[in-house]
Amino acid sequence: MSATVFLFTPPFTQLNTPYPATAYLKGFLNTKNITSFQADLGIEVTLSLFSKEGLSQLFEKINETNSSATSEEWGDNIQRIIALQDDYINTIDDVILFLQGKNPTLAHLICKRNFLPEASRFSQLDDLVWAFGSMGTQDNAKHLATMYLEDLSDLIQQCVDPHFGFSRYAERLARSANSFDELHGALQQEYTFIDNLLINVLEKRMAEVQPALVAVSVPFPGNLYAAFRCGQWLKKNYPDVKVAMGGGFPNTELRSLSDARVFEFFDFIALDDGEAPIEQLVQCLEKHGPVDELKRTFVLEDGKVVYLNNAACTDYKQGQVGTPDYSDLLLDKYISAIEVVNPMHSLWSDGRWNKLTMAHGCYWGKCTFCDISLDYISRYDPLTAHTLCDRIEEIIVQTGQTGFHFVDEAAPPALMRSLALEIIRRKLVISWWTNIRFEKSFTRDLCLLLKASGCIAVSGGLEVASDRLLELIQKGITVAQVARVNKHFTEAGIMVHAYLMYGFPTQTAQETIDSLEMVRQMFQAGILQSAFWHQFAMTAHSPVGLEPRKFKVKKETEAIGAFANNDIVHEDPTGADHDTFTLGLKKSLLNYMHGACFDHPLQKWFDNKVPKTTVPPNYIADILNETEYVTVNPTAKVVWLGKKPAVEHFTKSKKGNQWEMASLTFQSRRDTVNIKVDQAQGQWLADMLQKLSVGNVKAYTLQEVKQSYEDAGLEDFELFWDNKPVNSLYKFGLLTL
Repeated sequence: MSATVFLFTPPFTQLNTPYPATAYLKGFLNTKNITSFQADLGIEVTLSLFSKEGLSQLFEKINETNSSATSEEWGDNIQRIIALQDDYINTIDDVILFLQGKNPTLAHLICKRNFLPEASRFSQLDDLVWAFGSMGTQDNAKHLATMYLEDLSDLIQQCVDPHFGFSRYAERLARSANSFDELHGALQQEYTFIDNLLINVLEKRMAEVQPALVAVSVPFPGNLYAAFRCGQWLKKNYPDVKVAMGGGFPNTELRSLSDARVFEFFDFIALDDGEAPIEQLVQCLEKHGPVDELKRTFVLEDGKVVYLNNAACTDYKQGQVGTPDYSDLLLDKYISAIEVVNPMHSLWSDGRWNKLTMAHGCYWGKCTFCDISLDYISRYDPLTAHTLCDRIEEIIVQTGQTGFHFVDEAAPPALMRSLALEIIRRKLVISWWTNIRFEKSFTRDLCLLLKASGCIAVSGGLEVASDRLLELIQKGITVAQVARVNKHFTEAGIMVHAYLMYGFPTQTAQETIDSLEMVRQMFQAGILQSAFWHQFAMTAHSPVGLEPRKFKVKKETEAIGAFANNDIVHEDPTGADHDTFTLGLKKSLLNYMHGACFDHPLQKWFDNKVPKTTVPPNYIADILNETEYVTVNPTAKVVWLGKKPAVEHFTKSKKGNQWEMASLTFQSRRDTVNIKVDQAQGQWLADMLQKLSVGNVKAYTLQEVKQSYEDAGLEDFELFWDNKPVNSLYKFGLLTL
């Protein structure tokens, strides 16, 4: 199993699917004939811990220290879990198998509520009838099993490792760590229980792989501590093996790195896209060449941190980096958990999703809260729909899984349209979801096309539902536009999740309450199914962070340190006291997602006095009830997704007059419709639909469709095309895009 490069993600990210960075790099290295092996140490440590053997060792360690003094400190809940330790040890293997999808019948036993031991997490259960009544036993049982694991997580945090968390590990040590001191100090301590599990896994993998280079991907703050623990062990036990770090955390936080102590643990810290940097690293190591040829990489020279960026080495286009390769990863061992009943968060954590990217960077690239100055946002490089579908097919063969999460900053609507058409042409059966901007390009017909291709959900930034602030953010959308787009997605059967923001510079209490009222009305209208509030954070590389005066805020810190450098503490003199809104916003949103309390006055959600909303009570409903006039460009493509209609001819008689008519019967998977039109028009329509079929190579524009109609000697195209019954055929697949 030896390989040149060992790629791994340290604990912990998601339990249900691997973070894709190592798969992207392995796919690229394949194109260069560089051998590599990848691992997700997070899932491997999780499975080691949550097993009969792992829990036995855990409780054994806890029992050794369970003195009367610590008993009082731990409290009743922890003592209850310790008392039920045999029940946890005897059920854990079955629960993990169930969450891996290998023991589905256990759901019935779990839902009886007398199989799993229950501690404090079960007292916080959401309304299970609301959440899972229509979804069935499996999801209900997953939620209960997740609470069971969360109880064990509480035990671990309180008794053996305060840093532990399922999707983050020692995150507090990494978040806004301008100084390396605290993290460095933690790394001088003895191994925790979890550290020992991690190092055992790493030791076995290193013995198997025997690499020349170890590349550690650190996507989030919660992966950082474990990454340094791994680097520490590697430098001690494999001093001849070079160790590099890259990923989302260094890309945003370590751009001003100057603390030499970091290089006690790593030889290289690479920034931004990893393909060119890792290729240069491998070449440097193989040739024993000079390090000055490295790309976007920090190294230690003569005791000082030096940044090297070989200008002669250019980055690869997205079409050149190869298909992500998920081999080596334990794809059948991932755990589908449902921690919270937020529909989008449930989608995120439940099921195995193959990760792909439609385009590098963001096609919009203007939002003032976003790190638009950094490469991962600023450099826009889309793939073609053909290449994307080729990669989809390859990954399905690799993984056996047909679910895809496109992890774009914002998926481009035009590329989404092309991708959907290509998916349908190839007759691929996949489920997919992605992040978007709520822009007017998402028409009714485009949303129907996306649904037909397998799109099940979208998430997008509504941010602050205030037109003044949306303009200040340079979001390029309005609240009314978001409402209409959400209606199109919802009516197409695509779930919509909104990212919501409060605390943006200069945001007043009135605007916060009015934003909440907009959100309330969207949920009440049924055009929003899921959402989450985030408090604004100023980052060093965003327009707000770079030009705070322009946004009337003041920096309290410059976020310039020898180590991490991203989050900036700031004050907002003209804005509201944003912290006072946190609890009320989240509490109200939870109820709205339950379909409850729409009639509650907004004041009721807050302990402090808040202004009354100035938004009219039917503002969103009135927008949705307005007739939406869509100007269709003559160059718009017209496609037919449906089946060939059955055509019958008949004669219509009335008051002694007769007309030759055509009856066209359309069948979909759920419905049947019959339309009757003039015989010549009916025959033209039946023939034209065959030409417009999505499977044909030639695509017709609306202008070409009109020309064909007129060439057939028919009159009044607009009257025929834009009115019933023809304009209702969008329900059966006649779409203008």
